[in-house]
Amino acid sequence: MVPYRPEPFTDFSNETNRKAIEAALDKVQAELGQEYPLIIGGKRVKTDASFNSINPSRKAEVIGRVSKADAELAEQAIQSAHETFAAWARVPVEQRVRLLFKTAALLRRRKHEFSAWLMLEAGKTAAEADADTAEAIDFMEYYARQMIELDTTAASRLITLEGEDNDLRYIPLGVGVIIPPWNFPLAIMAGMTTAAVVAGNTVVLKPASATPVIAARFVSLLEEAGMPPGVVQFLPGSGGEIGDLLVSHPLTRFISFTGSKEVGLRIFELSAKTAPGQKWLKRFVGELGGKDAIIVDSEADLEAAAQAIVAAAFGFSGQKCSACSRAIVHADVYDEILQRCTELTRELKVGAASDFSSSTGPVIDEAAYRKISSYIEQGKKECRLVAGGGTAGEKGYFIEPTIFADAAPDAVIMQEEIFGPVVVFCKAESFEQALDIANNTEYGLTGSVFSMSRSRLEQAREQFHVGNLYFNRKCTGALVGVHPFGGFNMSGTDSKAGGPDYLLQFTQLKLISEKL
Repeated sequence: MVPYRPEPFTDFSNETNRKAIEAALDKVQAELGQEYPLIIGGKRVKTDASFNSINPSRKAEVIGRVSKADAELAEQAIQSAHETFAAWARVPVEQRVRLLFKTAALLRRRKHEFSAWLMLEAGKTAAEADADTAEAIDFMEYYARQMIELDTTAASRLITLEGEDNDLRYIPLGVGVIIPPWNFPLAIMAGMTTAAVVAGNTVVLKPASATPVIAARFVSLLEEAGMPPGVVQFLPGSGGEIGDLLVSHPLTRFISFTGSKEVGLRIFELSAKTAPGQKWLKRFVGELGGKDAIIVDSEADLEAAAQAIVAAAFGFSGQKCSACSRAIVHADVYDEILQRCTELTRELKVGAASDFSSSTGPVIDEAAYRKISSYIEQGKKECRLVAGGGTAGEKGYFIEPTIFADAAPDAVIMQEEIFGPVVVFCKAESFEQALDIANNTEYGLTGSVFSMSRSRLEQAREQFHVGNLYFNRKCTGALVGVHPFGGFNMSGTDSKAGGPDYLLQFTQLKLISEKL
């Protein structure tokens, strides 16, 4: 087995690569509008209730029509996962690992096809979609190797005692509920699902309502790779109708969630309550968002800092939990950084994700469009608008990349997660004040510091309280196996996805000791 290495990104300036993704887009366009049933116990279940997944770049275009589960079908899905668990948990680790390797290989061969689906259903530009697909491959390649390591090294860490044969094993938990986000609808969904599966668990996958087609096609890919029926149930549906049932069900052993703080806290509360017949304390693995900041010191490469702020704030229209939402800049360089970021932002072109001239695409849906617009109106009351602030077309959910300046540290748009193409500038009179402002939120996911001062970087290393801290680079773009990802405080349980400890959350340790 070759050592793990992150999947390389595609260079779309290369004509061959450009033609390949264009051909994939043509292929996917021809497949739009298909119906996607539920998958329970390996069987397709079409329901009368359904909903449309739409292209956020072209609101009139239907990506697919998706069956919608009700409470009865959710119960069937849980029972199917429970019945399958007994057999799947006993499948040797090597076989479960091969499933991930095979799926990764299939996805690699069809990389552009899946990226095309991401461009149309999630509104990602070609580069953002390619990175999403590459990360999905990385998660499977990495977690497969991590499971082999867990399986082969646990017992070796025990202290030897003469006269006894002692063994330590990581065993699976049971049935899990996987609730992934829409913003990385392939990478995070695939990572959450396959991490649980390779550890020997069975799952009910409730995909994000905005991006269910990508999830459906990934589950089909797992089946193509040889996944047995019942290991993964595909169960789209509304949170109100089936979400609470899945989370609170006595057969549910763990919940893996990535999404908003509000929904995450509700799931956390529900999962902590025991139901009649429940025999365990449920685990909650949560990543709940952020209010991420880039600090620019007076001694910094200002051009690099400005480029990083704009890239981290407006890549995928700011719809990343790691996106730069706050720029906290030393007073000595504040005006220069603000001016340069404004220049760079005004050069960005907002348009359809499938248009290769677009710098960034739409926001995901009407609800996001309205929420982000309301925060922009709030920003106009609290701060000085220096770029953007409006819409960028009517065919899709397009919002201009927006910069606000001169914000107070406690302003609403400095405190609340916007999850859109909005960055707020705040002036700091000292590096110490910049750190205080950066830490002055309920979140603690990512952060970045630009400084040429070693002492200040070391100060930030100790005092900037985030799960992923970067120096002299942007605060987005974590790589699997390189930058284990997860945050502090209201950013979640610091799950560190893509890291060496992630699979521990889906396993439990069993000691077996025999007297010789």
